Amino acid sequence: MKPLSIGGRTFSNRFFLGTGKFASGDQTRAALAASGTELVTVALTRIREGDPGGDDILKAIDRDRIEVMLNTSGARNADEAVRIAKIGKAAGFNWLKIEIHPDARYLLPDPVETLSAVRECARMGMVVLPYINADPVLARRCEEAGAAAVMPLGSPIGSNRGIRTRDMIEIIVEQSRVPVVVDAGIGLPSHAAEAIELGADAVLANTAVAAAGDPVKMAEAFKLAVRAAELAVEAVPPSASATADATSPMDIFK
Repeated sequence: MKPLSIGGRTFSNRFFLGTGKFASGDQTRAALAASGTELVTVALTRIREGDPGGDDILKAIDRDRIEVMLNTSGARNADEAVRIAKIGKAAGFNWLKIEIHPDARYLLPDPVETLSAVRECARMGMVVLPYINADPVLARRCEEAGAAAVMPLGSPIGSNRGIRTRDMIEIIVEQSRVPVVVDAGIGLPSHAAEAIELGADAVLANTAVAAAGDPVKMAEAFKLAVRAAELAVEAVPPSASATADATSPMDIFK
């Protein structure tokens, strides 16, 4: 596979990780190290730089190795997402995951508000990665609006149901001229491997790791699964067939 480049940065690890739901800063730090990730998402409310008594998530992140991408989780419309982006940019953060979901039950992204926020935040010069429904048309519109990558969902956030949008993701991968990162619903390392095998450039997970019985082991499992799938793609697997194909001669008694 060709090197993964987003926003002018090249990544050697195609597994990205969210930082929510971990039990402690020490657990977050250990899971990040085990995952080998080079890009993490962080909610603005968890950044408390300069507050010695605060639970500042940045203390758990090796920022010499890992890029921090703010997310706009909690934003219900484009105006709120852009407001978060401006605060983050003023604080020195230039990577942004746009996440706008007005529906609290399924947390599905609002396509209209998301596209509007992508356009405005790209104009601000930010590296914008929008979380979107697995909609090929919307993916193209976000790309045209300045998104550095698109992040279609596999299934609803935190559902651990895996890739239920396979057909649409394949179309997005086929048509996209920017990297495709499958985000949301990834519950097992095998789901992450499936995304890479479908042609996605990277995978982002959070709940599957942070809510596991052993988050550190699960983080390593995801790293290994993504790398295994990457190697398999590079090896060019044989195509599927509707019929059997014997691996040994079948005419030995003729």
